Amino acid sequence: MATATIAAALGLMALLPTASFPCGALRPDNATAPKLLGMWLYVAGAAQLPQHLLEMLLIDHGHLCVEPRTSEQELLITQHLAVGDQCLTNNSTYFETTADNTTLVRHAKTQQTVGMLMNFSSEDVLLIQYQLQRERTYLGLYLYARNLSVSTAHWEEFQRHATCLGLSEKAVVYAPWKTELCQTKEIEGNSPCTEPTAAVTASPPPGTHPPGSEGN
Repeated sequence: MATATIAAALGLMALLPTASFPCGALRPDNATAPKLLGMWLYVAGAAQLPQHLLEMLLIDHGHLCVEPRTSEQELLITQHLAVGDQCLTNNSTYFETTADNTTLVRHAKTQQTVGMLMNFSSEDVLLIQYQLQRERTYLGLYLYARNLSVSTAHWEEFQRHATCLGLSEKAVVYAPWKTELCQTKEIEGNSPCTEPTAAVTASPPPGTHPPGSEGN
């Protein structure tokens, strides 16, 4: 599959109409934006669309860098994805805290909503729900974390969100993190992002815990 298609999918570039987001949208307060700043490692994704699942299987690793924009309500998202022998970069989306107290992911050029932050029990985990519009609406989730040592309780919480969206365990794809293709070396002095922690784990076989998982 074309790497451009993969970048568009995981980069949350698929446009969607205004719609309700089930399963617990994040309701931010004044302390939310600072907690989102910095580097987030891509851990796993889940999707209804079979083509999207196949595209996810080609992704080795990735990360988000979240930085302030001019508006206090907006945070720029710069994404890097390792696909094959390429590291793809995308900075077309941003977080926005809206007047009705939700945190959306919007496309920078069109201003349309492409995703939403979801409630999670840990400040070190980032969960994004998206909607992909084709002949019908396809739902999915992206799981990011500050590091790859995600606890068993957090994996179970992620699975509960996926189940709420109608996504089965078979719809979850874990990032193997076998290479260092997108290990960012050049970080701007004023950037809140730091270099991601190198990973040494691979996707789990059926019946095992996900990569980097720990007990409660």
